[in-house]
Amino acid sequence: MILPEATEGQTTELLGKITAPTVFQIEPVGRWYEALCARRRHKHSLSHHSLESSSSDESDDDEGMDDDGDDALLLGLDPREWKSQDHYAVLGLKKLRYKATENQIKKAYKNKVLKHHPDKRRARGVVVKGEGDDDYFTCITRAYEVLGSRTKRRSYDSVDPEFDDSIPSNNQQTKDSFFTSFGPVFERNARWNNSKKKKVPMLGDDNDSIDTVNHFYSFWYDFDSWREYSYLDEEEKEKGENREERRWIEKQNKAARLKKKKEESARIRLLVDNAYACDPRIQKFRDEEKEKKLAQKRAKQEAARQRAEEEERKKQEALEEERKKREKEEEEAKAQAAAAKKEKEAQKKILKKERKALRTSVKDMDYFATSEQERVSNMADVDRLADLLSLTKLQGLNEDLSSGDKDKAKTAFYLQVDELNKKLEEEKRAQLEAVHRQASGENSHSRVKEWKEEEVQFLIKAVNLFPAGTKDRWEVIASFIKQHVTASNKNARDVLGKAKDLQKNDTFLKQDADRKAFEKFEAQTAKPTAHTAKPKEGVTSERFESVGEQQIRETGTNPAPWTAEEQKLLEQSLKTFPANTPERWEKIAAVLPARSKKDCMKRYKELVELIRAKKAATEAAAKKK
Repeated sequence: MILPEATEGQTTELLGKITAPTVFQIEPVGRWYEALCARRRHKHSLSHHSLESSSSDESDDDEGMDDDGDDALLLGLDPREWKSQDHYAVLGLKKLRYKATENQIKKAYKNKVLKHHPDKRRARGVVVKGEGDDDYFTCITRAYEVLGSRTKRRSYDSVDPEFDDSIPSNNQQTKDSFFTSFGPVFERNARWNNSKKKKVPMLGDDNDSIDTVNHFYSFWYDFDSWREYSYLDEEEKEKGENREERRWIEKQNKAARLKKKKEESARIRLLVDNAYACDPRIQKFRDEEKEKKLAQKRAKQEAARQRAEEEERKKQEALEEERKKREKEEEEAKAQAAAAKKEKEAQKKILKKERKALRTSVKDMDYFATSEQERVSNMADVDRLADLLSLTKLQGLNEDLSSGDKDKAKTAFYLQVDELNKKLEEEKRAQLEAVHRQASGENSHSRVKEWKEEEVQFLIKAVNLFPAGTKDRWEVIASFIKQHVTASNKNARDVLGKAKDLQKNDTFLKQDADRKAFEKFEAQTAKPTAHTAKPKEGVTSERFESVGEQQIRETGTNPAPWTAEEQKLLEQSLKTFPANTPERWEKIAAVLPARSKKDCMKRYKELVELIRAKKAATEAAAKKK
């Protein structure tokens, strides 16, 4: 659609309809609206209103300034003691103090300069007694230097002499007037809050909730004060003549500040502790919590009592039903138990009698022994026969022993001993076969490799050397065995399988391996002696030294394996006598009476080689990865 109002070369199109306008009621508010109303009311222009606003701001700055009686104060100041003066009072800001703004401080200083500058006083005809730093105007300048700098003013405010550091004590009078005693104190100390993001909670009143009270004490217990005490430094760092002296002065100042900071923290903590101890709301909350818990406890007890009564009633009904049945079963069981007990006691008496008869008979025949060693061995066999033979065999053996024929009794005794040993050996062999069958069943898909005695010995040593938790433990143990047994072809899987076999039949296999290892060690280290000491005929020999000491005396060395106690003493001696100790090995050998100097040095070398081998095995296993 082309409208007729369109100019030449232009077209106007209607794309849609505009919705009907909506009328809103808007309430004018804000400081700019108030300024507009004031201009209209007083018929002022915008520029005239701006002048009035600036003058009103200046009048606001004048609030709190006190110039009355400042002459007497200023005339009584000593310029040399300017640091101990009240800077706010000097500038006439004693009422405002830390609340004074920067504009107020500047204006107060300007007023003081216009009134008390030496040139201004001379112009008014006042006699100026002092010159330069001796005039009290120096105190005004010093006050402005401190309060005009944010850092220095903060330092001065930290030690404001007008601030009250007192804390209400913990007594009954304070408890009675808790809120009036502690409320103003917390309000005073809130100005030291260092966290600008957190609003400082006040003490509140008796109607506060437990969450509000807990938040209050939690905040104040973690209160971070910004007070710092650099204004009280006894010496100024800039006065030091050189760098060392300035550092010493700074160190002394820091120590003094830290001490005062700790005292301030202790003061705040004491304030919070006293308030918490005197707060009646805490006791009220405790009483309410206690009463609530008691109510819950009483409710639980009542519910439990009712439940227990119901369960007891049902239980009594069930017990009454089963009582007669149980009494009948108990009578039958008692009769059977009495019969079994009687039979068992009879068997026990007979068995005890036969065991006693066995021991008595063999003892009367001197245990069929021709030497002390054989006697000790036969005594052990008698105890084993008495403990392991059945009643029937014990009775048969006792019949043979009581026949009166000593040869027959001896033959019967040794026959029973051989049979018992064979039986025990068969049981042990059957156990080993069962273990091997189980192992072969588990490893049915893998070829079982034969282990040499030497490989088993090094396997036991490596398992103790590389405990559980060692990285790639079984690969490391396999590498250790290959290092010491050149012809070994055992891998980590073979080592793990053999270790399981040793663990399943730990007593027999490990004892056998240890015995063979010791026999091999004795064969390698034993030396034939030219003479054998024999006691005189009819004289019993006495030994006043141990076997190890005798070996050291005769051969100079002790071939017996090292015990755990000796190993512990050696390790402690190596720590006690370091490498730079004179005659180190003689002192170490003195600690071990059954070992010579040569034994100690040899054992030390073995331990060193063992540690090196362990390290090499670990590195070899790591390279394979």
